[in-house]
Amino acid sequence: MEQEMADIEALNEEEPGVSTIFKKATKAVSLRFEDVVYTVRLTKAGFCGKIVKAEEKVILKGITGKVLPGEMLAMFGPSGSGKTTLLTALGGKLGGLLDGNISYNGKNFSNSMKRNMGFVTQDDVLYPHLTVTETLVFTALLRLENTFSKEEKIMHAESVITQLGLTKCKNSIIGGPFMRGVSGGERKRVSIGQEMLINPSLLFLDEPTSGLDSTTAQRIVSNLWELAKGGRTIVMTIHQPSSRLFYMFDKVLLLSEGSPLYFGEGSQVMDYFSRNGYAPAVPMNPADFLLDLANGVSSNSEVPGSVKQNLVSAYKSNLASKLKSEVQDINDQPQDGLNDQKVARWATTWWQQFSVLLRRGVKERKHDSFSGLKIAQVLVVAFLSGLLWWQSDVSHLQDQMGLLFFYSGFWGFFPLFQAIFTFPQERSMLEKERSSGMYRLSSYFMSRIVSDLPMELVLPTIFVSITYWMAGLKGTPGNFLHTLFVLLYSVLVSGGLGLALGALVLNQKSATIMGSVIMLSFLLAGGYYVTHVPAFISWVKYISISQYTYKLLLGSQFKPTDTYPCGGAGGVCLVGDYPAIKQVGLDGQVLGAAVLGIMLVVYRLIAFFALMRIGVTKK
Repeated sequence: MEQEMADIEALNEEEPGVSTIFKKATKAVSLRFEDVVYTVRLTKAGFCGKIVKAEEKVILKGITGKVLPGEMLAMFGPSGSGKTTLLTALGGKLGGLLDGNISYNGKNFSNSMKRNMGFVTQDDVLYPHLTVTETLVFTALLRLENTFSKEEKIMHAESVITQLGLTKCKNSIIGGPFMRGVSGGERKRVSIGQEMLINPSLLFLDEPTSGLDSTTAQRIVSNLWELAKGGRTIVMTIHQPSSRLFYMFDKVLLLSEGSPLYFGEGSQVMDYFSRNGYAPAVPMNPADFLLDLANGVSSNSEVPGSVKQNLVSAYKSNLASKLKSEVQDINDQPQDGLNDQKVARWATTWWQQFSVLLRRGVKERKHDSFSGLKIAQVLVVAFLSGLLWWQSDVSHLQDQMGLLFFYSGFWGFFPLFQAIFTFPQERSMLEKERSSGMYRLSSYFMSRIVSDLPMELVLPTIFVSITYWMAGLKGTPGNFLHTLFVLLYSVLVSGGLGLALGALVLNQKSATIMGSVIMLSFLLAGGYYVTHVPAFISWVKYISISQYTYKLLLGSQFKPTDTYPCGGAGGVCLVGDYPAIKQVGLDGQVLGAAVLGIMLVVYRLIAFFALMRIGVTKK
């Protein structure tokens, strides 16, 4: 083992350009957990969704341990053993039926502890269109306190890039499933770098080496080992590390079906199991041997299924009481800066968060909002509409009404479905960043609304500019601007409905179905397809976006005193008396605009309050 550690130290010393900014932790945190039990309620639904059976399942079964500053704890166990659940509980992110005592320097989880803690999830939640540098700089601007200047925050980001060996790819985009970007190992290091920016005293990582080759995994764990030696407390779950990685862990926790089988020094684990009659038949990787035991596989001739029971009994008789006394004997030294009364809830001001999130949002979403496919879709529909309604005049009043209703229908659906995907797609990012206390929900929400405005309004402006003149609608600038304003107003209202549905449901498929049903209902009640609506269902038109939009669009083109050819021999009739227009009515324009304004605000408020549950630990 001594030779292994010497090799690791040599490997770290050989890496050039490693920054010294994060060599030492500013605060030391001792983590201890005692008799941690987590239970979930499982329900079975019967006919019509009625719950016919409810039972409880214990996921964690009384787990105890301690991790001191400068130590790195690795949690082992097969899939479903409770590793990630325990890690989430220790990170203060697990709500529900959680019992036991988890403390940080002898204190409960608090806002100040959250600000000094990093949590790296198993899945790398990153924006695909941002570069490595942009990702870390934006994170630094949001998470580092205002005691640092903007230039110093950027320098911190550059230092992390250097320390994690990301210099060669710092100008490459992160990429995603359908977009080429940095490698898997580099993505993981970027995720770790986002947490390292705050120089955390306590760092949690969920399987940081999953899916990586042994060399990349070695580099990542070496970085973490170096961070631990700087006085940090590091806890991770890991799946089948190499033997070289195994000997880097100061402490090891082995779990099987939620029960602890071993907790202690990594260098003593093989001796412990040998003393209890479990030794590998041939020399092998200790991690593989531990996973075999956790799965109930042993070279000993035992009754099938008894291995786990014997190991749980051995833990309770040999380790449990000793471990509890050690945990209770920890001398928790109070740490300056970990007092809630001294630490503000947010690292930056509302305006700083808003401006940074606004710039980040524009950079990330401009590629999607102005994609060639969407632009082509709008242009094709615009020119096709212009050709179908080519130079239609007032003598074809019904045709012009059809075009205006098509405006309200097409630009009701298009922004609705663009907005519906907004929050379901950003759910994981919002959960990650809100749970770490990066920003206020209000600053995120307002930045999202403002950054989307130009992206939402450019395409309908182009659409109207093409179809309006091709279709031969009233050629005065006033009528054109009136029509354009009404349509843009309607686009914002439809987008608000999409945001509300997406935030409420947070499932793209379900939200899309709901959006389709609601908007089709609005269209049918919009006053074009059906003019004589039965009284018992006529209330739908009063909440229909399409109905109010159609009414305002008619008002942008026609007045009650306008005339159109009718009856032959040069006869004319009043537009206000045309049956289809008379049914909708050209009066009440201000009321229609006011109702849409109320919808504009209410839909967005619904979306905001629906998002308040995201990233908040349930009690």
